[in-house]
Amino acid sequence: MDVKTGKIKIKGSELAQFFRQVRMERENVEDFIFVCIGTDRSTGDALGPLVGTYLREEGILHVVGTLELPCDASNLAEKIKKIPLSKTVIAIDACLGLSSSIGTYQVAQEPIAPGRSVGRLLPSVGNFSVAAIVNAEGVKPLWNLQNTSLHLVIEMAKEISQAIVQEFKCS
Repeated sequence: MDVKTGKIKIKGSELAQFFRQVRMERENVEDFIFVCIGTDRSTGDALGPLVGTYLREEGILHVVGTLELPCDASNLAEKIKKIPLSKTVIAIDACLGLSSSIGTYQVAQEPIAPGRSVGRLLPSVGNFSVAAIVNAEGVKPLWNLQNTSLHLVIEMAKEISQAIVQEFKCS
């Protein structure tokens, strides 16, 4: 997998390999920050805050966006302004995609554009990005995101956080 070639669609079993490549970019895990985008008020969009919460529970300290303190449309710009330029930012968000892609991840060495699948214009975030495809695109994207399987979102959030912990947790 070469994330330098643009966006790549992968399965959950390939997330650790992606994060291993990202981890090789910097020597110190303290140089990375995880920006977990979303809100706890929408089933599909809760993926980011769930990942952030799981990472904090595992002792990963450099996390923006949890269930308790989400990084969402109302505060995203403010929160990313506070991130030191010296940090490598890994942005994580839910998104809509093709029906055949539900349950997969789009990873890249480029920023993520939060809210794009629901028509929002928010600042792009990250040096690297993970977009979890949680439901299908449709004529009512907000409805699709709101009516996403909570089970799927939780399972995908666990896959992402476990892969991050595997590659980034300091013993």
